[in-house]
Amino acid sequence: MSKFANLRKPDTHAHEILEMMIRSGRTYSNESLAAEIVEAFGEDSTFHTCSGHGLDPYDIVQHLWGKGKFTGNPEAFVFLPASRCNH
Repeated sequence: MSKFANLRKPDTHAHEILEMMIRSGRTYSNESLAAEIVEAFGEDSTFHTCSGHGLDPYDIVQHLWGKGKFTGNPEAFVFLPASRCNH
């Protein structure tokens, strides 16, 4: 094992965040979702999608908005299941 292995950040696909949102059944704000992501995955976690990599918990929320994954507004939204990609 590399002596640098402990410096690597976990990298998680955004699908894990969307599944977390479905399981919770909650309505989120940008701030509450970012806080829950930090709680669930850790402050140092990074996230990726098919079109974005190395996103922190706050950037992934904005990225998912840009991809049309949520319905509502930044203060009250849920995951839009119809926007789920099938891969």
